[in-house]
Amino acid sequence: MGLTPARKLLEAAAAAGTGQGAFNVIHLETVEGLVAGAERAGLPLILQISENCAKYHGGLEPLALATLAAARAASVPVAVHLDHAEDEQLAYQAVELGFGSIMYDGGGLEYAQNVAVTRRVTDYAHARGVYVEAELGKVGGKDGAHAPGVLTDPDEAAAFVAATGVDALAVAVGSSHAMTQRSAALDLGRITVLKAALQVPLVLHGSSGVPDDAIVAGIAAGMTKINVSTHLNGFFTRAVRGYLAANPADVDSRKYLRAGRDALIPEVARLLRLFADVPPAGAEPESGPVRMSGQSGE
Repeated sequence: MGLTPARKLLEAAAAAGTGQGAFNVIHLETVEGLVAGAERAGLPLILQISENCAKYHGGLEPLALATLAAARAASVPVAVHLDHAEDEQLAYQAVELGFGSIMYDGGGLEYAQNVAVTRRVTDYAHARGVYVEAELGKVGGKDGAHAPGVLTDPDEAAAFVAATGVDALAVAVGSSHAMTQRSAALDLGRITVLKAALQVPLVLHGSSGVPDDAIVAGIAAGMTKINVSTHLNGFFTRAVRGYLAANPADVDSRKYLRAGRDALIPEVARLLRLFADVPPAGAEPESGPVRMSGQSGE
């Protein structure tokens, strides 16, 4: 168990026709909550650190080392992945730090330049046994070059994968990043065509805006890696707000961050089971705090 290459998890999910959850790290408390949720479900997890997250923390290495350590200590398989790296050097740093997979995002580049840089990153990563995800054109949201409604062309996608040698491809099929309402509609027909045209797993970005039944249908049509961030951030933030409203005199940040961390656990377990087509486990056990060494001042 513990730290596991994303390649192994995604190949297993693709072979089974199921989805593999890939959830974004924001800070150490999210790492702890996400891993605890995967352990509750008894299912594998991909932890993702984005370029934006690395910038927030002043660099990739400190949070990456903590995330890798948490993955090694987990009782279920956990992969660590670099998400949406537009900085080529950051992709190389992640490889050297021990990430099992990276996403190089050249979607904002002209096609020929995107191919050239993605090929260079892929060659570097593959020489070191690291799995590579890429994106052809931007999935909508966050002022991306492709607004919601612009969809990946299957022929162009097949040519891109062949030219770059990437192992997985994020495709635009109707979702959009950073949605707080789950109202996006997936183009299931296009997913089916993309699955037939490509020999690599398809990645759904912007899954927070997609309802459960649509995600399940998307997996059945051919999606494999299911990225979630904003949806889980909402659970964390609502729990923090609730704790502070109920305990306005508390000043120990561990107390309200614990509330956010623990709120992730049941929803992470539920999503992983949903994506993996594992029936619910019945009544969830009481959600106690995640016990970490060194807790004090309580």
